Amino acid sequence: MLDPSISSSKPVVGWNIASPTNPSDRTSLIPSIVVTASQMRDIEGRIFAAGMPVAALMEKVAGRIFSVIQALIPSLWTDSQPSIGILIGPGHNGGDALVVARELYLAGYCIKVYCPFTKLKELTAQHYQYLQSLGVTIADQVEILGDCQILIDGLFGFGLERPLEGAIANSINTINTWSQPVISIDLPSGLHTDTGAVLGTAIRATHTLCLGLWKRGLLTESALDYVGTAQLIDFDIPIADINAVIPNTPAIRRITKNLALSGLPLPRKLNTYKYKEGHLLLICGSRNYGGAAILTGLSARASGVGMLSIAVPHSLKPILLGQLPDALIIDCPETATGAIDHLPDTINLDKYNAIACGPGLTVFAKSVVETVLNTTKPLLLDADGLNILAELGAKERLQTRQAATVITPHAGEFGRLFPHININDNIQAAQMAASSSQAIVLLKGARTVISHPQGDTWILPHSTPALARGGSGDVLTGLMAGLITQGMMHGRPLIQAVATATWWHSQGGIIASQERSELGVDARTLCDYLLRVVA
Repeated sequence: MLDPSISSSKPVVGWNIASPTNPSDRTSLIPSIVVTASQMRDIEGRIFAAGMPVAALMEKVAGRIFSVIQALIPSLWTDSQPSIGILIGPGHNGGDALVVARELYLAGYCIKVYCPFTKLKELTAQHYQYLQSLGVTIADQVEILGDCQILIDGLFGFGLERPLEGAIANSINTINTWSQPVISIDLPSGLHTDTGAVLGTAIRATHTLCLGLWKRGLLTESALDYVGTAQLIDFDIPIADINAVIPNTPAIRRITKNLALSGLPLPRKLNTYKYKEGHLLLICGSRNYGGAAILTGLSARASGVGMLSIAVPHSLKPILLGQLPDALIIDCPETATGAIDHLPDTINLDKYNAIACGPGLTVFAKSVVETVLNTTKPLLLDADGLNILAELGAKERLQTRQAATVITPHAGEFGRLFPHININDNIQAAQMAASSSQAIVLLKGARTVISHPQGDTWILPHSTPALARGGSGDVLTGLMAGLITQGMMHGRPLIQAVATATWWHSQGGIIASQERSELGVDARTLCDYLLRVVA
């Protein structure tokens, strides 16, 4: 059970949909909002009902798409002015693409259009007719685009439900065998807007220009191979219309830089001291996995936590003292296998502001996990802490806790903890797990998802495969535990610390990979890059 004082869902600046009167608030708010197809349809309906002409909005949106594409072209084709092929669908997504085609043609580009549909929406048909009058080449066979250097996908926008088949599917499959860069308007044609599932087949875009607000499906694991580099095209949706359609909570949000930085425990008060910045207890390591304790400790230290204590098996104490001289190292009795046998009676768990447990622990430390589950302190469980929790019965043990719990499983650990939940939709899976366990669930992956028991969900939109290394998770645990501890001292919601740590960790990996390549970011190196993110 979550302690209300810890898990409060009271609004925090930057972490909920507000109703700003200052237009500049859009800069930080709009990029974080994630919508379903139904919500986007309702928002647009309100805009049109208020008097915005559909034709005027299409011109505005397409104008912004054109500007982004024109700026993007030199990076896609540098030898000379490229010929551009454009795929046209029957709806307003196709209408947007036709306006873009018109503007590119008038700007001097060679344009070819593929449109396999005979029945178009009225406004789309008008733009089609005008493009014909300009003498632009239009055909109903996709092969016409084969010699184009860049392709623009405007077949289907948000809301597609039926599987693609027949000639359309064959055309998409043909395009996917070509090597040209593909820019998809709103989302790659063939992806389900809400789940990111492939509806029969889908365009494998190199770039996706999402219109207005981020669509849920673009942020799922299943869409990763199709979206490419995604960018939001803001067309000035009134905040009032967003608030009218999307409730303040629960909601799905992207973790943006502005939001993540707002969760850092900065600036510090001039008269603060170490105990005001929190005391964290890490319980980690074993004889064979001493490195996990070191990595967790180093990253916790990088978080700026005021005091750090680390409980490890007796044999590891000298090693930890050498690596972390500023931490208090607590040596624990160990089993014959080198795991912590139990926490010594000299440890007063009540004096810590938060506890993190699991990295390198091994499954032989079952009594340790049972002990921390019975505390009334915020608890972060990772790695073997989760494997032991699965043996104990995750749902039941977490529901009965008298304090907040954060669990950070990868897909395999998630399956052991929640075998009844289908992980194919990672967003829905995290939400279901959080609701059933009453814990904050961080489901790791290329699109890490964080879900609160009350339904609020945060998605990390950017990461790097450089973090696919042993020890990366230990670094995240220590960093997150340190932020949770400091957040407790300053009255911040727990999920804010979790989201900020997730972003901080990924950005450290991204910066390191840019300098050292995706092969050069070991976990120890990652620790060294953490402070460069916020320096």
